[in-house]
Amino acid sequence: MTTTAPRLGTALARLLILAAALLGTLLAGAAPASAHAALTGSDPQDGAVVATAPKEVNLTFSEQVAMSADSIRVLDPAGRRADTGEILDLCSGSVVRYGVALRAGLPDGTYTVAWQTVSADSHPIAGAFTFSIGAPSTTSVALPDRTAGGGLVGALYGIARYVSYAGFAVLVGGGAFVLACWPRGASVRPVQQTVVRGWLALTGATLLMLLLRNPYTGSGELSDVFDLAGLKAVLETKTGAALTSRLLLLGAAALFVAVLFGAYARRTDPKEKKDLTFGLGLGGTVVAAGIAGTWALAEHASTGIQPGIAMPVDILHLLAVAAWLGGLTVLLVSLYKAPSVDRSAIERFSRVAFGSVVVLAVTGLYQSWRQVGSWSALTGTRYGQLLLVKIGLMAVLIGIAWISRRWTRRLADPKPAEESGNAETAGDAEQTEESQHSDHAEHAEHAEETEETDADAADVTAAVGAGPAGDPERAAQLARQRAAQLARQRAAVATARRKRERDADPERAGLRRSVLTEAAVAVVLLAVTTVLTSTEPGRTEEEAGRSGSTASGPAAVPDRPVDIRLPFDTGGVDGKGIVRLSLDPGRTGANALHLFVERPNGKPLDIPEIKIALTLEAKDVGPLPVAPDRIQTGHWSASGVQIPMPGEWKIQVTVRTSEIDQTTIEKNVKIG
Repeated sequence: MTTTAPRLGTALARLLILAAALLGTLLAGAAPASAHAALTGSDPQDGAVVATAPKEVNLTFSEQVAMSADSIRVLDPAGRRADTGEILDLCSGSVVRYGVALRAGLPDGTYTVAWQTVSADSHPIAGAFTFSIGAPSTTSVALPDRTAGGGLVGALYGIARYVSYAGFAVLVGGGAFVLACWPRGASVRPVQQTVVRGWLALTGATLLMLLLRNPYTGSGELSDVFDLAGLKAVLETKTGAALTSRLLLLGAAALFVAVLFGAYARRTDPKEKKDLTFGLGLGGTVVAAGIAGTWALAEHASTGIQPGIAMPVDILHLLAVAAWLGGLTVLLVSLYKAPSVDRSAIERFSRVAFGSVVVLAVTGLYQSWRQVGSWSALTGTRYGQLLLVKIGLMAVLIGIAWISRRWTRRLADPKPAEESGNAETAGDAEQTEESQHSDHAEHAEHAEETEETDADAADVTAAVGAGPAGDPERAAQLARQRAAQLARQRAAVATARRKRERDADPERAGLRRSVLTEAAVAVVLLAVTTVLTSTEPGRTEEEAGRSGSTASGPAAVPDRPVDIRLPFDTGGVDGKGIVRLSLDPGRTGANALHLFVERPNGKPLDIPEIKIALTLEAKDVGPLPVAPDRIQTGHWSASGVQIPMPGEWKIQVTVRTSEIDQTTIEKNVKIG
C-alpha cells in the first residue's frame, strides 16, 4: 500500500494556527511580565499607622534591581509628591534595599507609595501600598491597576521574544544542518530561503524589542517607542547592551550565511571545500555562541545563585535547542521541497539530534535545580508547573523523535535487488535503479516541458490568429488569457508530479509525517519556554514568601477578642482600681476598643482622663496613640482602632485619678 504524506500548505497552516492559539492562551493566562525580583519588605509596611512622620520610605527586594530617579514615589492624601525624589542606596551585603527621603513637616493622613523598577534579569516589576501618619484618612490617590510590562506593549514584546527564539533556532540549526549533515543542501533554494528567513526573523524581532524596551519597562504607552531619550536610556542598561550586541553579531551571521550559500555552495574541489567547512564551522560556532550569550547575559542566568556556571550552561542549552529544533525545521522543509535530500544526511542529523537531547537533559536538569530548588516549588509555583508542562512536552518530543529514528533506519536500509543477493549487489542494484529512474524522470520531464512549450506556442499562435481581423488588441487579450490558463495547468502538473515523487517512497513519506508532528510539538514547546523565561522562578517566589511571612511577625490568635485586666494604683484618694480592656475582633485592621474602670469592689470609678498607646517593639512600630471617648461613668470606648500588622503588641494604659495622681500600666498581648 502506498503511504501518502499530508499536503505541506495545509500542514503548515495548521501548525501556525496551533502555535498562535497556544501562545495566546499561555500569554493570556500568565501575568504579562511576572516579577523575577520580589518585594520582600518595606518600612513603613503596607497598612501601617505610625505616630510620627518617618524620615524616609525604604523597600527591600529579593534580588538586585535597577533604580531610576523616579522609581519610588510617595504621594500625600491630596496626590502631591511627599518625597524629595532622591533615591537612597541602602544595600548592604546580600540585602537589596533602596529608599527615598520624605519632606519635613508632613501632616497626618494616609500616604501612597508607588514603585516601579527592573529586576536584574530584565523584567519590569511594579507595585503600590499605603501607610498612615497619626491615623488613616481618605485619599484622592488611586492605586495603579496596570501591570508592569502589560497591555499592548507587553503583548508585542512577548511576541517579539518568541519570534527571536524561533529565528535563532532556525538560523543556527539550519546552518549546522547544512555544514554537518547535508553540504549539498547549501545550493538548494528552499534550504537557503529557510535559513535566511531565520536570520530576518531574529534581526527584526531584536530591533522591535530594542524599540519597545522603553515603554515596556516604563509607561506602557506604544507612542513612547519614538522617544529618543528613552531609547538612549535603554542603550545604557544591561538589556540594551545585550540587544545591541546581538545586532552586531547578526551582522557577522549575515556574512556567514552569504559565504555558506555563495562560495561554499559553488566550491567543487574536495580539499578546498573541507577547509572552508572547517572555517565556517569554527566561525559559525563562535557567532552562534555569542548570540546565545546575549540571552544569558541579560536574563535568568545572569542573576541568582552560581551565575558564573549558569551562563555557560545556558549558552550550551540554547545551542542544543537550536541544533535540534532548527535542524528539524530545515529537514522538514527539505523533505517537502527537496525530496532528493540524501539518506545519509538524514542519518547524520539523527545522530546530531540525539547528542542535542543529551546536552538538553544535562543542562536542563541543572537549570531546573537552580530555578526551582525544592519539590514544593516544583508543584506549588507557577514556574514549577510550567516546567512540568515543558518536561512533559519534551518527553512527547523525544518519543516522536524515536519514531523518526525508526523511519530513518528503514530509509537507510538498502533494498536488495533479489532476495538471495548480497548487500553489495543490492546496493549496486539500488543505485543503478535510482540512476535509471532519475534519468527516466529527467527525460520524461524534458519531453513534457518540450511538449508543453510546443503546445504553448501553438496555442498562443492560434489565439492570435483567432482574433477578429484587424483587431490586434483583442487578439493580444485572448493570447494573455490563454497563456495564464496554460500557466495554471503547468503548475497543477508540477504539483501532481511532486506528489507522485513523494508517494513513491513510503519510508520517506512516513518520515515526513513524523518530522512534521515533531515540529508541531516543538512549536508548542517553544511557546511554553518563552512564557517560562518571563515567569518568576520558583526558588525566588518561595524565598519571597518566606521573607514576607517572617516580616509579618509572630502568628496571632485569629478571630478572638483581646480581653485583659490591669490593676492600678495612683497613690491618691480613690487611686486603686482595675481597668478591663476589650479589643474586638483582636486582629489586624479596624477594632472596637472598650475600657471599664472599676473600684476594687467592682463598682464603676469615675476618673477625669484615660489614654492608651499601642507599640510593636519588634518592628519599631508605635507607640500608636488611642484617645477613647467617655460613654458613661467608668466606661470609655474608641472605634476604628487600627492594628497595622500582627505580632506581640504592648498595650499601655495611662490612668489619671486627680490633677496630680496618675500611673501607666502595660501588658503584652498577641494580636492577629
